[in-house]
Amino acid sequence: MKAPSLDSVRSQFPDAVEARGEVTVVVARDDLHRALGALRDDPELAFDVLADITATDWPDREPRVWLAYELYSMAKKHRIRVKVGLAEDDVVAPSIVSLWPGADWFEREVFDMFGVDFDGHPDLRRIIMPDDWTGHPLRKDYSLGGVDTMYKGGAFIPPVDERSP
Repeated sequence: MKAPSLDSVRSQFPDAVEARGEVTVVVARDDLHRALGALRDDPELAFDVLADITATDWPDREPRVWLAYELYSMAKKHRIRVKVGLAEDDVVAPSIVSLWPGADWFEREVFDMFGVDFDGHPDLRRIIMPDDWTGHPLRKDYSLGGVDTMYKGGAFIPPVDERSP
C-alpha cells in the first residue's frame, strides 16, 4: 500500500506527518467529523473505505486514550491514519456512523474494550463481552486476572497479575 501525497493532505491538514511511508493526521475531537468527511469527499484523496477504528490506552499520559481511524481509497489505492486524543475524564468522541455505516461495529468494539462513548451512535452497547460485564478489558488499569494453576509435583503458578517481576 502507498501513502497519499503528503502535499495533497497538507493542503487541508498542515500538521500531517509521514513516517515509514505512512501518513498520519492528528485532529481535535470537535473537528473529527468534518476532517473525516473532507478526506472522504475530496476527489484528489477519495478515502472511501473505513478500514478500522481502534484505540490505545496510555494511563500515565494526557490525553489518555487515542483513537485511530484507518482509511483507504479504492480509486487511488492509498491509505491514511487519523488520530484523536481523548482526556481521561472525558472519553467521548462523535460517532461517524453517518459517514460510514460500517463504523457501527467498530465503535461498539472500542466502546466495549476501551470504554469510549461515541456520542450519537445509534445502538451503543457491548459487542464482545456479556452485557453485565464490569470494566473494559483493554484498558491498561484493568486486572489481568487469571486462575491459580497447580501442576503435578507441587509446582504452582499464581494468576498473571499476582506474579512478582
